[in-house]
Amino acid sequence: MNPENVFEKWFGLTGKTALITGSGGALGGVMARALARVGADIVLLDRKPERAAQMAAEIRAMGRRVLAVHADVLDRDALQRDRDIVAAAFGTLDILINAAGGNVPAATVPDDANLFGVPLEALRTAFDLNLFGTILPTQVYGELMAAQKQGCIVNISSMAARRPLTRVVAYGAAKAAVENFTRWLAVEMARKHGAGIRVNAIAPGFFIGEQNRRLLLNEDGSLTARGEKIIAHTPMGRFGQADELESTLIWLCGDGARFVTGVTVEVDGGFNAYSGV
Repeated sequence: MNPENVFEKWFGLTGKTALITGSGGALGGVMARALARVGADIVLLDRKPERAAQMAAEIRAMGRRVLAVHADVLDRDALQRDRDIVAAAFGTLDILINAAGGNVPAATVPDDANLFGVPLEALRTAFDLNLFGTILPTQVYGELMAAQKQGCIVNISSMAARRPLTRVVAYGAAKAAVENFTRWLAVEMARKHGAGIRVNAIAPGFFIGEQNRRLLLNEDGSLTARGEKIIAHTPMGRFGQADELESTLIWLCGDGARFVTGVTVEVDGGFNAYSGV
């Protein structure tokens, strides 16, 4: 078997349809492009239509079929409406990437404050976005996979799920719950709906994005105090680059990982392995 055939067998996604929630964000966009490059047709789901439309143009230019749909991941009715649109356009769904998420500034606990005055509604907003923003799309789109007894779901965790980080109390708790949900769902889907349905997660380390840029970098590009702490506890001594998530995602979605389910893969430069001594 030549190298091209080996790649296509284990990692190629030609003929597959993948839906990415939060596809207009930096992380979701990277994942959408990566799956398109290895042959998948793409459904872009985002609460901001203009962001999904822009990404759709990029994917279409790559020669892939693409559909942009508009929904908030916490709106079941909108998700179900879009599911009917996806089913009509592609007939099925093979891959679901739950990339929507993020933190809420009001739900953080700065160094000069404490937990006691943080508004419950802010904490609930951050928690709901990350946990229920993963569960609801899974309920809606996972039903398609259950019907066909085939499918792959990839959730997005965080370093905050493994090692509680200062400030991000609700975000960290929600991501820890996402990892527990990932393991639970892997068992649930395989036992009740067929071993052809796999559920895994990726836990990115520290990548510079829109939400964390000001926390990690000063305006001149130098590290903030928090950024310095993170780099000091990352054995590779740097932040991650967005394309370093791609190969892990492609592996989890392809047949090369067909006996892998219920795991969370860390892409973190060694951050979680390092005790600091």
